[in-house]
Amino acid sequence: MAYVTPTAYPELPRGIRCRTISNNNGLEVNFLEAGFENNSSHCLLLLHGFPELAYSWRKVMMPLAKEGYHVVAPDLRGYGTTTGWDNDYDGDLEQFRFANLLQDNIGFLAALGYRKCAVVGHDFGSPVAAYSTLARPDIFQSMVLMSAPFAGAPEQNTENDSDKPATTENIHVDLANLLTPRKHYQWYYSTRKANEEMVNCKQGIHDFLRAYYHHKSADWKRNQPHPLRSWTATELAKLPTYYVMDLDQSMPEAVAAEMPSTEEIKECAWLTDIELSFYAKTYSSTGFQGGLQHYRISTSGRFTEELRQLSGSTIDVPSAFIAGKNDWGIYQKPGAFENMQETALTNLRGCHLVDNAGHWVQQEQPEAVVQLLKKFLHSVL
Repeated sequence: MAYVTPTAYPELPRGIRCRTISNNNGLEVNFLEAGFENNSSHCLLLLHGFPELAYSWRKVMMPLAKEGYHVVAPDLRGYGTTTGWDNDYDGDLEQFRFANLLQDNIGFLAALGYRKCAVVGHDFGSPVAAYSTLARPDIFQSMVLMSAPFAGAPEQNTENDSDKPATTENIHVDLANLLTPRKHYQWYYSTRKANEEMVNCKQGIHDFLRAYYHHKSADWKRNQPHPLRSWTATELAKLPTYYVMDLDQSMPEAVAAEMPSTEEIKECAWLTDIELSFYAKTYSSTGFQGGLQHYRISTSGRFTEELRQLSGSTIDVPSAFIAGKNDWGIYQKPGAFENMQETALTNLRGCHLVDNAGHWVQQEQPEAVVQLLKKFLHSVL
């Protein structure tokens, strides 16, 4: 078991430490933890999104640890300084499927001495948390999803799938044929060129990430999300260009026009340039391909049948949903937010949209998120 000096993490609150541990599923997991001195039987597992890291939980870990929880936030497979995964576009994609991520989580918890936990997932971490809970509710005994609603496992194939979101070429043809041609970001992220274009972008990784994080935050005042009526090109085109991009642009080009001013950057207390530099340094070292592999899992459809084994199952453990009120992620998949509340989560204790927060809710409004998590956890643990 190795320890990493906290000085490697800029502006990391006192009381949080970093170490690595084997998860017995091929990974040496780098993770942050707080409350390790509590000798608590209650483990709180925090799963980050893309393009993020365990570091994205730094603002909420200590307040939660002070409630008596052992709070752990790993760099997930494909991210940060966790090792043991294949970074090659042509490498082993199967290791990134959800069933293996479930085993990553179970092995990580077991290595820490836990057989159960409460799990919180943000962005990409949300479906990881949801599928983990759906498959093993005996281990993941309560759950909070953030920013990305979970509508349930894919349905079994039927003769009439016309009302289901299309993963066929039709939606892409329709987007490309709009008056302003567009493309869906998840399919862009699945291309061979995406990692290269982000790593070697004209503005550099630091400024690319600054523009990307700003564009999806409440600081970008045009983030005024609302439900979309259907999975059609005309409806999807209402999404900002970080979700439905201009056809001829890379992601760095898509967000470059929204680069905040020098004054806006100085006023951005939720993500200082020192904090941003840690993300930029890490992704300059690892690239983005590890995180992008997860998008390829979804868009390729290669492992959908595996998930269909859970079709019709519901998440029955106590659960909650938290997102920023200015987060388009709530509505990017038409109907998912509603299906989550009506069908997928049968024991939903609360659905909270936080004021003055966009997609990075636990960083933009950490105090509000902590209060919501504390209230939920106190009711279930």
